[in-house]
Amino acid sequence: MAIDLDGLSARELESLITKAKKRKTALVKRKPAASVRRKLVALAKSEGYTVEELFGGAAAPKARKAAARRTARKTTGRKVPPKYRNPANPKETWTGRGKQPRWLAAYTAKGKKVEDFLIKK
Repeated sequence: MAIDLDGLSARELESLITKAKKRKTALVKRKPAASVRRKLVALAKSEGYTVEELFGGAAAPKARKAAARRTARKTTGRKVPPKYRNPANPKETWTGRGKQPRWLAAYTAKGKKVEDFLIKK
């Protein structure tokens, strides 16, 4: 955040200094984030929750199960054979659907073409 101090009047500078001092005082009074984090984790655990369940990051167990059921319904019976194979590690393959795997993205960043990794039938 850059503030052009040269363009401010004496009154504006004094106001800015006052606001900065108030903010600094408020920050000094705060407890360290690590200390607050430990307290939150302990409180959540004592109530039977995880921090992820309360604030996001990982879905709650019931939501996770429901999502797994929806996914299972969508994909059953439609297995797609892989189209591309990593020459360095033949166990790594890609169907060509979804996001490119890291190994393929690394090769394409070096100038290789995706077609170079097609599995020959």
